[in-house]
Amino acid sequence: MSTLEIRDLHVSVETKEGPKAILRGVDLTVNSGETHAIMGPNGSGKSTLAYSLAGHPKYTVTSGAVLLDGEDVLAMSIDERARAGMFLAMQYPVEVPGVSVSNFLRTAKTAISGEAPPLRTWVKDVRGAMENLRMDSSFAERSVNEGFSGGEKKRHEILQMELLKPRIAILDETDSGLDVDALRIVSEGVNRVREGSDVGVLLITHYTRILRYITPDFVHVFVDGKIAEQGGPELATRLENEGYDRFLPTGAQA
Repeated sequence: MSTLEIRDLHVSVETKEGPKAILRGVDLTVNSGETHAIMGPNGSGKSTLAYSLAGHPKYTVTSGAVLLDGEDVLAMSIDERARAGMFLAMQYPVEVPGVSVSNFLRTAKTAISGEAPPLRTWVKDVRGAMENLRMDSSFAERSVNEGFSGGEKKRHEILQMELLKPRIAILDETDSGLDVDALRIVSEGVNRVREGSDVGVLLITHYTRILRYITPDFVHVFVDGKIAEQGGPELATRLENEGYDRFLPTGAQA
């Protein structure tokens, strides 16, 4: 069992005008086996939360704490956070020319586990996970994300999640840019990982359509860098019907 605790987290980002506060006191706890959906309008701080947890240098934590099973996450380097069991599926996965998917995956697994996985079982695991995600075997020899479509990039993110088996998975707008078929395949992949492990999932999304495939235990509404409301799956249904207008200041409604 693992627990990610976010306590009164404040985060700023440097701009031309100076530091700008983005997160303004976030409190959230994610336990093993739980799925938390983070929703909210554009610019509310959802992705800032994801990248701050992963250790992106662009974001500065000005106060607060993040603990993983009692360990100070903010004191860890990016690779130490990954080895501790944290995983980030990025909204815009980067291309890594010259590094094949197969080499990337095995290197990542070795770095996280501390030893290289047995080649025979590893190849079998990779092939099985790729088949589940409807990925042609030729993808294994292509450079990471180079020339991949949006759907292929997102499936590759979930392939990593399946093989690396994190304790806490942060999925930043995994549904962004996906057509209906790709969304279903990616969602099935997330559900397989949830059912086959005790991973805690922090699912960041702007829309409710992915929640038709991945049922959250908790829904949190982000507005102006903090949680404005939280509830169960029924809150997502209400957001789909009503939007975010009731959370926005008068005159700021879309």
